[in-house]
Amino acid sequence: MDQAYYDFTVKMEEAGVNPEYITGWQGGYICNPIREEQRVNEAYEAGHEDGAAQNMDNFANWK
Repeated sequence: MDQAYYDFTVKMEEAGVNPEYITGWQGGYICNPIREEQRVNEAYEAGHEDGAAQNMDNFANWK
């Protein structure tokens, strides 16, 4: 992992971001496939989409 991954994960955790968003963001960032259908929720999907795009701007929407 690069340092940006770790730094941004800590930033989200310290900001109190929804853990599902963080997990989704991390998975998307490292190009993991999306979870199985029954375990996906809105926060996870948004995080996965942002992580895949390496977007670090939308996390505040998930506090």
